[in-house]
Amino acid sequence: MTARREVEELVNEGMPSEDAPLEDIAKAERLLESIIPPVTDEEAQMLATAFGPDECYGLASSLMHVIETAPGAGTASYLQDADNWWVQRLNARVAAGREITETGHDAMCPDHMGGQGCR
Repeated sequence: MTARREVEELVNEGMPSEDAPLEDIAKAERLLESIIPPVTDEEAQMLATAFGPDECYGLASSLMHVIETAPGAGTASYLQDADNWWVQRLNARVAAGREITETGHDAMCPDHMGGQGCR
C-alpha cells in the first residue's frame, strides 16, 4: 500500500523545532491537520520518523495521537529513530498497553504498586 501524499509530505519535511521560523511551524501544522485519521500501519511507521527534537508547541503530541489511530498501534514497535524521545514514548505507551492487556492492570497504578491490586 502506498502512503497518502500528505503523510509523505510531513515525513519528508519532518517536524520542526520550536526554534524554527514561524513559517516552518505553520507549514508542519497544516500538513499534520491535513492527515485524516485513521492512518494505516505503514503510515504510522513512516510518521514515527517525522518527530523533531522537541514538543514544537504541541504538534509532536498531535502527531503521536495521529500515529496511535493506526489499527496495529497497540502492538507496534517503532524501531526507526529509536533514540528520539517521542519514539521512545510511543514504544513505552505500546508496552504499557500490552501490560494492561496481559495482566488486567496497570503496573503504575498506585493501588497495584502498594500490593493491594487495582480497583
